[in-house]
Amino acid sequence: QVQLEESGGGLVQAGGSLRLSCAGSERTFRKLHMAWFRQAPGKAREFVAVIDWTDSSTYYADSLKGRFTISRDNAENTVYLQMNDLKPEDTALYYCAAQEYYRNSRDYQKPSEYDSWGQGTQVTVSS
Repeated sequence: QVQLEESGGGLVQAGGSLRLSCAGSERTFRKLHMAWFRQAPGKAREFVAVIDWTDSSTYYADSLKGRFTISRDNAENTVYLQMNDLKPEDTALYYCAAQEYYRNSRDYQKPSEYDSWGQGTQVTVSS
């Protein structure tokens, strides 16, 4: 498994922006699908975005398209999540996840498809 460490969370007012970072320890980072999930108190962990390692294709939760952008820097073993126009409902613990090969590629939005996880970084958006 890959060691992952998120950073960049914090408290921001509604309408503000944050950029989350996730640093990986694996030498083969460039061959990992990298995803962001989030979990609000009392709710299930939900998919935010993923960036594919084969061609850097990106996929987003429908509700977040246009506000969030995922990117990666393989030279730095880091994946980013740029979050703009933040809303109070974006408040959650944000997790980074990694997987080399999906058990079922159609299930890339499911947490169960990822074997490596970070500890999470808290994002709080005030109204």
